[in-house]
Amino acid sequence: MKNRNGAGHLAALFTIVVWGTTFISTKILLKDFQPVEILIIRFVIGYLLLLAAKPGIIRLKDKKQEWVFAAAGLCGICLYFLLENIALTYTLASNVGVIISAAPFFTAFLTQIFMKEEGRLRLSFFLGFGVAIAGICMISFGGQRFALNPKGDFLALAAAFVWACYSVLTKKISSYGYSTIQTTRHTFGYGILFMIPAAFIFDFHLGITRLFDPVNLLNILFLGAGASAICFVTWNFAVQILGAVRTSVYIYVVPVVTIVMSVLILHEELSGMAAAGAGLTLLGLIISEGKMELKVLFTSGKQDVILRRENWKKEE
Repeated sequence: MKNRNGAGHLAALFTIVVWGTTFISTKILLKDFQPVEILIIRFVIGYLLLLAAKPGIIRLKDKKQEWVFAAAGLCGICLYFLLENIALTYTLASNVGVIISAAPFFTAFLTQIFMKEEGRLRLSFFLGFGVAIAGICMISFGGQRFALNPKGDFLALAAAFVWACYSVLTKKISSYGYSTIQTTRHTFGYGILFMIPAAFIFDFHLGITRLFDPVNLLNILFLGAGASAICFVTWNFAVQILGAVRTSVYIYVVPVVTIVMSVLILHEELSGMAAAGAGLTLLGLIISEGKMELKVLFTSGKQDVILRRENWKKEE
């Protein structure tokens, strides 16, 4: 069991490290591609690679499960990325970075409503959330004031919520017992279908000749093969093993990976505020994945508060 949990943590960490570097490829591709073009092309590539890895049609045991796959594709593949990209046109990237990090909180809220089997929330989750958000604010704003941009900030908040929905739906899908590769591919298929209307709205152009540029080709392959095909499989695997809430807190690490890669690849300067924020964010992750629990017990009409350390797992 411990080895299986370890594999889940490694899968989540690997996924986040890759996702934290995607901004570099996206930034390069935005010189020649529109956001919706990058989005559709990368997921089509991802779908085809997953099809090659695991050919054949997934045969569902219950037709009602099709609705769950459709909802997952709509939320995690289509709406999340569209809302995030549109939000960036209305508000600051720093705002989006902080607001998106609220996804674990929404995930926890939804699991309490729809997935009782994940157990009750621990004090450590809320403490870790507060510490991580404080660190992410330090990274994103660097001492600057938080400036509200209602339309963009609301869209970013909506993106965080739909990602939480995707996490919960993914956990539900994992209980069906199908291959993770096939379920991820099936979800991609629905996500691509839902993107078609957006392609018309945002004036999508295939423009294959742009991929003749080796730089564009390598970056789109990285997004399609690495960040989409491989990482969605590893993320879904982590959700299956660790649960939606424990996996979602790894989202805190994305800003940390981003600033590290900015220094290593783009040679940007690392400020003391950002470094301190990165440390605080990692501390928040450790606390959220930690073993502290606050139990409120009522005995003989008296309230006893017991603070104790124990493994994060459902009590028998």
